[in-house]
Amino acid sequence: MRPERWFTKLSFWLRSLLQRRAIDQELDDELAYHVEARTEENIAKGMTSEEARRAAHIELGGLEQVKERVRAERTGAWLHTFVQDVRYGLRMLRKFPGFTAVAVVTLALGIGANTAIFSAVNPILFEPLPYARPERIMMIWGIFQGARSQVTFFNYRELLQRNHSFDALAIFQPWQPTMVGTDAPERLEGQSVSYGYFRSLGIEPALGRDFQPSDEMYQGPHAAILSYGLWQRRFGAVPSMVGHQITLDGNAYTVIGIMPRGFENVVDPAAEIWTQEQYNPANLNDTNSSEWANHLSLVARLRPGVTFAQAKADIETIARIPVPEFPRPRWASLRLGFVVDSLQADITREVRPALLAVLGAAMLVLLIVCANVTNLLLARGAQRRGEFAMRAALGAGRARVIRQLLTESLLLALIGGALGLVVARIFVQAVVALSPPNIPRLNAIGLDRSAFFFALGVTSFIGLLVGVIPAVHTSRGDLQSDLKEGSRQATGSHQFTRRALVVAEVALALVLLVSAGLLLRSLTRLFAVDPGFDTSSVLTMQVQTSAQTSSSPTGDRAQFFKRALENVQRVPGVESAAFTSLLPLADDPITGLYGTFFEKDGGAPLGGGYGAFRYVVTPDYFKTMLIPLRRGRLLAETDVATAPHAVVISESLAEGEFGDKNPLGQRVRIGGFPNWPWYNIVGVVGNVRQDSLAGTHLDAVYMTPEQSWYADQAMSLVARARGSSTALIPEIKSAVWAADKNQPIVRVTTMNALLAATVAQRRFTLILFEAFGIVALALAAVGIYGVLSGSVVERTREIGIRLALGAPRANILSLIVRQGMAMTALGIAIGFGGAFAASQAIASQLFGVAPLDAVTYAGVVVLLAAVSVGACWLPARRAMKVDPMAALRYE
Repeated sequence: MRPERWFTKLSFWLRSLLQRRAIDQELDDELAYHVEARTEENIAKGMTSEEARRAAHIELGGLEQVKERVRAERTGAWLHTFVQDVRYGLRMLRKFPGFTAVAVVTLALGIGANTAIFSAVNPILFEPLPYARPERIMMIWGIFQGARSQVTFFNYRELLQRNHSFDALAIFQPWQPTMVGTDAPERLEGQSVSYGYFRSLGIEPALGRDFQPSDEMYQGPHAAILSYGLWQRRFGAVPSMVGHQITLDGNAYTVIGIMPRGFENVVDPAAEIWTQEQYNPANLNDTNSSEWANHLSLVARLRPGVTFAQAKADIETIARIPVPEFPRPRWASLRLGFVVDSLQADITREVRPALLAVLGAAMLVLLIVCANVTNLLLARGAQRRGEFAMRAALGAGRARVIRQLLTESLLLALIGGALGLVVARIFVQAVVALSPPNIPRLNAIGLDRSAFFFALGVTSFIGLLVGVIPAVHTSRGDLQSDLKEGSRQATGSHQFTRRALVVAEVALALVLLVSAGLLLRSLTRLFAVDPGFDTSSVLTMQVQTSAQTSSSPTGDRAQFFKRALENVQRVPGVESAAFTSLLPLADDPITGLYGTFFEKDGGAPLGGGYGAFRYVVTPDYFKTMLIPLRRGRLLAETDVATAPHAVVISESLAEGEFGDKNPLGQRVRIGGFPNWPWYNIVGVVGNVRQDSLAGTHLDAVYMTPEQSWYADQAMSLVARARGSSTALIPEIKSAVWAADKNQPIVRVTTMNALLAATVAQRRFTLILFEAFGIVALALAAVGIYGVLSGSVVERTREIGIRLALGAPRANILSLIVRQGMAMTALGIAIGFGGAFAASQAIASQLFGVAPLDAVTYAGVVVLLAAVSVGACWLPARRAMKVDPMAALRYE
């Protein structure tokens, strides 16, 4: 059809809806004109006036029939019929407000929950990252002891020069410079990157330029690129900022660029300033240099036309075949190859299982919602069979009845979907508030266009899904015979379908409740794990010194920490205090989770990889954290630089390396370099959970700052208070700044808060599963109650006859309860299979609990049975109170 024909037809349709009376009047006038014209023609042929008019009407075929045909041709009968169906459906929804409210609220919960979870999962797992061709951005990791590891500078240089697969390749690491101003010193979150970092991401500065290879000259001028937010917040968004110098850590940095507004740095969302890496290529043969430390992350962009498989094969060949130009020490031998993954898969690796599990749980809730609303519509359909029988008697066909019922279910779904968007907004805010800190792209979570279309699609799908079964059941059979049989008569297949839906609800509820139960028991077991220290009344904060201060064990940096600790120990209310290079349970990008080589005197290094966590602590650290001494002595004030090197090791390290042999007095080398000193083991302390409560790596070594080969730039202060630890925050900060007011203090928190943060992801998953499980349990109970209530109503006459014939009322109670519990038992039996599959899917979220935990399954079965008994009791009590005489006259 030509466009002008479509436009004309659309105009008629719109006019017929908006100006129906005018259209009908025009049609009446036109038909009257035709009747008069034919009448005059017939009179001219010799007919009487009455005969001529009658013949004219006969020739036109009946005015009302002609009007219907013309309306169908001009305005589209389907449109009028649809409008009639919508109007009638709205009237029916208004007529039964209780039914409408329950159905709409149920649908709103299901649609809202799924839309909210989709809004959270979509930008993290499915939506492309906000870069050009994001699928071509890769992360490359080394492999140590079977696990992914960071790489060295010279590993990066070798890949950069030997690969044939990447357009850009760059290293990066966290950088936290200190900016000093008139206010308290501010530590900025940033990254130290090599040339190619922003090219790998496919982004360029909005102002100024990107880093160039010349910026990486060893000990050359420093350059910096600012985020748009930092440029606005700290420098007033002055365009002339590019080219100006700023002072960071006592060094001058030239601002060369400003990143675009809205730039999302997914590998480090907190970063707001970047500088270039400046390593010394001349240290290729100096394995003691920082250039050979495994501390750098590697990002790359594939060349056009190169596939992921080709790139992986390329760098595996490089790892397998070393060349003389690039010697490799044992810790950087690359003998195990590389781990290569897409950037999106890499940043979502830890959270993907939890998010997919939550998404699956939301979909199960949606299925339960569908089953519940379908049951409601089936019940309504049974009550309206008399109405539809009357419509059939007046000429309505089966298709017309089905279309009316589908229209009503779609209206219910649309209203529920609209309310579901409100629920989704509230739910999204809750999800963001409950999200653990390691959730990537948290700022991208929201109700955007994708979420709206998802909600629209789900709403339409549900409208058809929950409507088709009731529509088919209601229109099945001889509708006109229902005028004789009564509107409350229900077919056997109708009852079977309703009971089957309840069984499905119970089965799905079992799946959700078992999953929630397993997660709850897992979290309980996790909190029961001894972290190895006492978290109560302990305050912690990280103190970072300037990079300009001397890093020697006796330099300015060490002296500052010594003075600061003395000041803190004098604060009233502080029982004891200490500094540590590693803070247990704290995932920090600078001091973070790192280990060191450990070598016994006369023995080989441990696997060529990281053997133990390295703690540089002041002597009161064990007293402050209440870490128990198992053997020997603790570190003391006498363990200074000129004294024999002493080290305390963890119990797990002592057992794993020395077995039944006494480790005290044994010599160990820490650091892995041949020219580094030997330490004497003077004590063994209890194991401490460093990375998390679920962590299994417990090997640790402790030494004093004076006997360490390096003074850490950032140290964590731990202070045990006699009362409330948080009340001491201002005084402890002042004590630290009394030693040097230019040193920033960050990450102020309590050890109890850090302990809670380690299980944040598991708690997040548990809370959502618990919420979904409660909703599922409630809907299953409502479903059982609804079916039994309907059954009692439909069987009122039968119950009356039983009572009239002398059946005890207790038997009636037992009959109804057995009917409900049979549905529950069948649902539980079917749900066991789904629960087993679901428990396997969330296995990565479990700790100390088997997927087939008998206690959890038994508890859920008891809970479902108890709720089902409650749902059966009310209809059963109603059945017991039936008056036999009234029941016999019921129909």
